[in-house]
Amino acid sequence: MSLLSVSTLSIQDAAGGGVTVDLDASLVVQVVLFIVLMAVLKPTLFDPMLRLFEEREKRIDGTKAKARKKDKASAEALTKYEEAMAKARAAGGASRDEIRAEGQKKEQALMAEVRASVAATLESGRAAVGAEVEQARAKLKTEAAELGREIAARTLGREVPR
Repeated sequence: MSLLSVSTLSIQDAAGGGVTVDLDASLVVQVVLFIVLMAVLKPTLFDPMLRLFEEREKRIDGTKAKARKKDKASAEALTKYEEAMAKARAAGGASRDEIRAEGQKKEQALMAEVRASVAATLESGRAAVGAEVEQARAKLKTEAAELGREIAARTLGREVPR
């Protein structure tokens, strides 16, 4: 086999899916470099980054817990506020109803007083009118009698006795 045939064989093996790995000193050097690099990077890069990630998670969890506590506290405060508002509305409604009832009682008392006053005024007015009517009737009776005599005297042409 010639050199040309060996390179063709490797290309054919590579094209067929086969990979040739040479185990030599460069592999050992690469493994040693990897281990040294890991030994150096672990305390200088990876451990601080992991601590940073853990600290960030703790802070996020702590902030979430604080947010939950504040949310719970605000929900409780809202509930207390709504209860206080309901009590205040109820007290305001009761006070309004009480004031309204007092106003209605005062209105009824005032209306009864005014009605009594009006009735008394009407009664005294009726009594006064009745008295005036009686006086007017008495006066008219006397005047009617005199007027009748006068008419009779003129008609008869003589004086009519009383």
